[in-house]
Amino acid sequence: MDLTNIPFLKSILQHNWLVMILVGVSVFFSIYFWADKIFTKLTNAGLSKKSDVLQYMKLMGMEVNEAKVNRMLLLSSFGVGFLFFVISWPNVSVGLFLGASAGIAGFQLPPIIFKALYERRCSVFVDQMVDALTIMGNGIKAGSNPQQSMQRVIEIMGNPVSAEFSQVITQTQFGQSFEEALNDLAARIPKADVQMFVVAVNILKETGGNLSETFTTIVTTIRERQKLEKKISAMTAQGIMQGIIVSCIPFVLMAVFYFLDPTHLEPMFGTTLGLLLLVGMLGLQIIGGVMIKKIVTIKV
Repeated sequence: MDLTNIPFLKSILQHNWLVMILVGVSVFFSIYFWADKIFTKLTNAGLSKKSDVLQYMKLMGMEVNEAKVNRMLLLSSFGVGFLFFVISWPNVSVGLFLGASAGIAGFQLPPIIFKALYERRCSVFVDQMVDALTIMGNGIKAGSNPQQSMQRVIEIMGNPVSAEFSQVITQTQFGQSFEEALNDLAARIPKADVQMFVVAVNILKETGGNLSETFTTIVTTIRERQKLEKKISAMTAQGIMQGIIVSCIPFVLMAVFYFLDPTHLEPMFGTTLGLLLLVGMLGLQIIGGVMIKKIVTIKV
């Protein structure tokens, strides 16, 4: 159904000044009645993003500087949005759309980047656990205790396992029990394999048992889990690539048409209906991308 053929809507859309007045009145009353809720929501969203970034930085052992994080969030949102607006000048409509879209995306980007870095660090740590537990198991067979075996891992291996084990040893040197330090390690690296390692060491230190054999069992479990994860990654790689391509096609086509013949895109950015369609398209793209990601994401 073509909404522009409805006589009432057609008469309104033909008068741009009337459309602008109606939009302005709607925005005014929306802000008047919901200003407090909107401001509170935006404030909470900003604080949430900042706290997420600070938390990931702390978990990765990075220097935590709240002022730098604030500047980064402002630059990635308002800075990037203003840059896209300036690039699109003098086309104000295109600039507003691209600037708003880039600003919203830029505001969401820093937590996503730091989360990805943190997840990668956790994955690398789990991969290194195979060699680390092998070294610890050999040390225990030679008569060393878990702390001494862990110190040997620190001397031989690199980060992040070396940094995390160093943190455990440092905590014990400052008076914290080895069990509590291991529990903190499990909190910093919330992976199933790390949890299994921490629980096994804490239980066997209290009840007694063969830690070397336990480490061998954990290493075998990690290797089998890694094989399964690689198999799933190979099976879902095509779906992930299809999702990326489908999400990028509308923006690529829009850029191609803009450089070939900008007049084809003028109704999209120069009319009220076109702007509404752009907003709807962007919302559907986001929903589609999230749904595709959830479908192709399989947790082991």
